[in-house]
Amino acid sequence: MTTKTVELREAQANLKDLLSLVAQGTEIVVTDGTIPVARLVPVESCTTPRTAGLHAGAIWSSEDFDDPLPDTFWADPA
Repeated sequence: MTTKTVELREAQANLKDLLSLVAQGTEIVVTDGTIPVARLVPVESCTTPRTAGLHAGAIWSSEDFDDPLPDTFWADPA
């Protein structure tokens, strides 16, 4: 992956062009003066589809999960 450093004002003026570079695989480092403040990288997309029910039964919640908490929970212990 190639990297390009761009000053903040230039990045603001040319955001659409920079995003085009990012889509092509270029990493953009945005600086404020000489200080790096942000990095633009392509979003990684999931190549395998998610399968519903793959881990059925692996997670559970108790029957009282959404019941109101007792007042003693909210009381200050001190």
